[in-house]
Amino acid sequence: MGNGEINRLPVNQLADRYKVARSAIYTRLNALNIEPEKVGNRAYINSEQLQLLDDLHRYLQSGGQTAEFLEMRGLEKAEDKSELSSGLSSGLNVNQPDIIRLVAMIASEIAAKFQPPPAERDRFAYFETLERAARNGWLLRSSEVAYLLELPESELRHYGDRFSEAGFMFTKAGYRSRGEVAWRVSKPLQ
Repeated sequence: MGNGEINRLPVNQLADRYKVARSAIYTRLNALNIEPEKVGNRAYINSEQLQLLDDLHRYLQSGGQTAEFLEMRGLEKAEDKSELSSGLSSGLNVNQPDIIRLVAMIASEIAAKFQPPPAERDRFAYFETLERAARNGWLLRSSEVAYLLELPESELRHYGDRFSEAGFMFTKAGYRSRGEVAWRVSKPLQ
């Protein structure tokens, strides 16, 4: 931890970090299948788990949904809703943590209903994002480029080291965290 890097973070600080309700934190932890480490009466997450939560938060802030993020990252849901509902209908005893997860899951689904569907979002917002990425020299992950261009990530692999789309040039520029290809965005001179 000598270079300012976070080694672990208490779970009770996450609500302030993301400016969301504590129930939303537990919904995200559950969806990402993150099991915090208990030390005494405090729960902590490690730096890798924090990075995954940060990535999910940025994705949600850009208008995405948790299910899309899990699919894009190839992550499995922590528990299948059909298993949970079949357990409830069969009369199994559900302990308090399961009830909390169920309530959090329901709250998450209700919150997702209030998100405008993709068709109602600003259809040109991705142009502004690409424009800022080009202007600021940002290197975007493959998953981010795929999301912005509404392409499957697997299609980007077929484009080679350079391609153009929507008036922007995308050039491979190394790798980002977790081995994703980094793409430099530029605008061809007119």
